[in-house]
Amino acid sequence: MRIRGLLIAVVVLAALGGTLWWSNKAEKAKEGQPAKDAPPKVVQIPEDQIRQIEIARRGGEPTVVRKNDSNRWEMTAPKPLSVDQEAVNSVASALSSLNSDRLIEEKAADVAQYGLSAPALTVTVTRKDGKTEKLLFGDDTPTGGGIFAKLAGDPRVFTVASFNKSSLDKTSQDLRDKRLLTFDSDKLARVELSAKGQDLEFGKNNQNEWQIVKPRPMRADSFQIEELIRKLKDAKMDTSLSEEDAKKAAGAFWGAKPVATARATDAGGTQQMEVRKDKDNNYYARSSAVEGTHKIASDLGDALDKGADEFRNKKLFDFGFSDPNRVEITRGGKTVVYQKSGDKWMAGSRQMDSASVQALIDKLRDLSSVKFLEKGLTTPVFAATVASNEGKRTEKIAISKSGANYLAVRENEASVYELDGSVFAELEKAAGEVKDFQPPKNDKKK
Repeated sequence: MRIRGLLIAVVVLAALGGTLWWSNKAEKAKEGQPAKDAPPKVVQIPEDQIRQIEIARRGGEPTVVRKNDSNRWEMTAPKPLSVDQEAVNSVASALSSLNSDRLIEEKAADVAQYGLSAPALTVTVTRKDGKTEKLLFGDDTPTGGGIFAKLAGDPRVFTVASFNKSSLDKTSQDLRDKRLLTFDSDKLARVELSAKGQDLEFGKNNQNEWQIVKPRPMRADSFQIEELIRKLKDAKMDTSLSEEDAKKAAGAFWGAKPVATARATDAGGTQQMEVRKDKDNNYYARSSAVEGTHKIASDLGDALDKGADEFRNKKLFDFGFSDPNRVEITRGGKTVVYQKSGDKWMAGSRQMDSASVQALIDKLRDLSSVKFLEKGLTTPVFAATVASNEGKRTEKIAISKSGANYLAVRENEASVYELDGSVFAELEKAAGEVKDFQPPKNDKKK
């Protein structure tokens, strides 16, 4: 009897296990499938299969974009234009899976009542295999918020959310590349700027840092150059201007005063932008990358209207926030060397107070010129040598007095940096306050 009961239990357990297995398999098969009551899709095309998109408004010229052999979008109608890749990809994404809100009719006999006999918008998609899908958008729904839509050749009529039509209803002006300069900033090799009567050229050194190459090699403020590049890259045309406004902009450009000409060179070649300003302080630009004259934001015009000194590095030292490991100071005819040893600062065999050495380093780090000169240095009253980056970078400066201010030079540089007198006084004070290390006092009462 016990054996019989055990066999029954085994059979029941096996049946339950089989039921659970089939249940799990069925649930897994349902994963990714739409619910039975979900509204049907109007169209579903894998995004990577879309080769061409044609957008036509009722009574208007169609806009056609297609992928070229490099798998990038280009505009072929109403005329060949470079396109905004991100904007077209957004259209392709919307087309790849268009959901309906509701199925209105399974087999519509009269589509005119929905505005679909002469659609307000027709979007034709061509696949890689040459097959096409034509999506028709008609009238707004009576309750608002929706549009009647259908697929050509399909008798069904749907309603879709209004934003679906908005995401596809794009003109050539919406999809064109609006940048005035189309260089690749990651592959930028050279930037040139003609402004304020000076011809400047910026290039990169062996450390991939921007430097001033012309009119002569000079240290550059990388932030200022990167900001200039960013503004050039972000400069865009206003595609909402009417044809009449575009003509006015062209006339204003030729009658305005030249401000600057910028040139950017990447792997694809050199592009140029010329900027002018009228008497009302409006800026206009013409670019070699696109046709026409374009009004631009004043911040771009201001960014270009700069001379060499505004792009120069005003700091005396380049060590920045790297921790120096050696500092040599000469003042009053005496030289002292502070050497980092582990977490201690030493002057020969003497341990120095780290906070006071750090205060001196901070003043050296912050040394900045108020003006650049070509000459003027006399007998130095202060000199500093700073080794940083584990000894791989060594910088030397010498400072002399000039009236109420001070002049400084960097080793192997012709430029003279003028320093504010108060700044030098703070540096002198910090150098004089470097002191020996004092161990903590024992405060325990005897």
